[in-house]
This record gives sequence, C-alpha cells and structure tokens, in this order.
Amino acid sequence: MTVSTARITALGTYVPEHRITNTDLEKMVETSDEWIVQRTGIRERRAAAADQFSSDLGIAAVQNMLSNHPVQLDDVELILVATTTADYQFPSVATQIQSHFNISRAGALDLNATCAGFVYALHMANSFITSGLHRKVLVVAAETMTKVVDYTDRNTCILFGDGAGAALVEYDAEAPSFIGTVTDSDGSGGCHVYRSGLSDQIAGATMNGQGKIYQNGREVYKWAVRTVPQGIERLLQQTGYTLDQIDWFAPHSANLKMIDSITDKSGLSAAKALTSAEWYGNTSSASIPLAMQQGIEDNKLKSGDTLIIYGFGAGLTQMGMLIQWNPKS
Repeated sequence: MTVSTARITALGTYVPEHRITNTDLEKMVETSDEWIVQRTGIRERRAAAADQFSSDLGIAAVQNMLSNHPVQLDDVELILVATTTADYQFPSVATQIQSHFNISRAGALDLNATCAGFVYALHMANSFITSGLHRKVLVVAAETMTKVVDYTDRNTCILFGDGAGAALVEYDAEAPSFIGTVTDSDGSGGCHVYRSGLSDQIAGATMNGQGKIYQNGREVYKWAVRTVPQGIERLLQQTGYTLDQIDWFAPHSANLKMIDSITDKSGLSAAKALTSAEWYGNTSSASIPLAMQQGIEDNKLKSGDTLIIYGFGAGLTQMGMLIQWNPKS
C-alpha cells in the first residue's frame, strides 16, 4: 500500500437559504411529516434559487473554506469538482470556479460519481499529490438536486436537497491525512437509480422520469445495506485498524434509517455517525462534507480524530476512505 503524502488542510460548506420543510411537501404530494421522518429521518432540505446553480454553491463553499482556515488558492494546480448537476453540459463547473477565483495555470475537471463523488475526488487529489504530479488540489462537491427532482413523485421529492462542500488537499509528507481506500461498483444495478440524458434506454428498457431522477429505493437500500458494511470490513483489514480506533463515521447521508442499518451491520456505534440528512436532505456528493462540517460545529470532529468517509450511490458505485482529520487552523 502506497504511503500518502497528501493532507486535507481545509474544509468549507454552503447551503442555500430557502428551506423546503416536510409540511411544504404535504402541499405538493400525498405525504406527511410523520411518514417522511419515520422512513428517512429527513425534516427539511435546502433549495437553490431559480438563478442559483451548482457553480454558485461551489464558489460559496470555497469562500467559506477560506474564511475558516489559513489557506490560499493562488498556487492551486488542479480543481476537481464532483457534481451530477452541472450548470451546463460544458463548460465545466470547475472552470467557472477557476475563473471566479482567478486561479492561474490550474487544470480544471468535473467528475461524476454521483453520491460517492466527494470521496472519489479526494482519492484523485491524494493520488495526484502522492504520485508527485501536483502539490495542491482544490476539491469541490456541489449539487442542485432540487432542479432535477420530479415534485409529483413522492418517493424521490421527499429526499433531495441542494448544497456544496469544498476541501483543499496539499502536499505534506510529515502529516498526511489519507490512510486507506476501498472502492467497488456494480454497473448491473444502474437501472435502479438514474436520470436520462442523450439516451433514454437502460439495460434494454425505456427509462422513466423524463430527465428527472428515478429511483427504485428498495433495491438501492438493499444494495447499500449489504455492500457498505463489507467495504468497511475490507477497509479495516487493509489498514490494520479496528472499530474501536475509529472516532467517527461519515457515510453519504442518503437516508438516516439506511445509515442506522449500515452502522448496525458494521458493528459501529450509531453515536459515531456524522450525518447531514435531517436538515439538508440527500445532497448527493455534498452530503459528506456537510456532515463533517456539522460534526465540527457540534464539537464532535476534532483535529487528530480518525474518520471513515463512505460514499455510495447511482452507478451503482461506492468508495470508502479512512482519514485522519488534521486541517490547518
């Protein structure tokens, strides 16, 4: 296993001001606050304004990061943005962030690993830095899921919200953050959660949703609850860590009931789970940085803590990562 030389030095987040409560959704579809909370644990979610897009949310998250940590962007060499809801097919969100902050001589790339996107982007940043190709990478996860939700479909509209997170990854051989990584995918399950694009066919069948999110929640739930605990076990075996050495667990905040099942099957204490779904909903790739920030604000996640972050979602794809949290402060 290659020893990392990359450190996560800063974190920032942003959510839009507008709130969509469960009571608001009761006026749109046949549902209730009690029904939503019992099945998902979600109480409200944030929604971007009509003229507010993923690039705007990502820029605000980076600005928040700069206000929270003594870091700078002028020597960033690469910008990686995890998003499934880019403002445009092209140009990329990453180039818009590059332009806003006037970061010269930086590469810029969007990547789509859906709800695992933030972890994938961190993995890429660590890989580029540890290989010696770059010394500083800006990672952003930004999503405007409410713009692609069908608000006549109560199975999906109750879940999703908008938000963004940003992290700075820098060369530091003395205090690296990255301890181990596991990844997995099952493309045969892509038919269970998708959004149509140029093609409206998947696995030989016509897609539903007409450009909006479609999800077979039962199948995705079963897949995540079965495979994520297996991934956590692999991660611990790879790194030589034990469960009692893990301070916190920040999975993708898709559904709090799902997270309860995952922690139970993994042998992790539910009290160690850092989540963001209750007040922000499922924000896809942004859910993990939002959960980490919530953990910091709640005086839980502290410098020196060990943390498993674990993204999973459409594809079907997943990635888990064991890190030490040691930002600059």
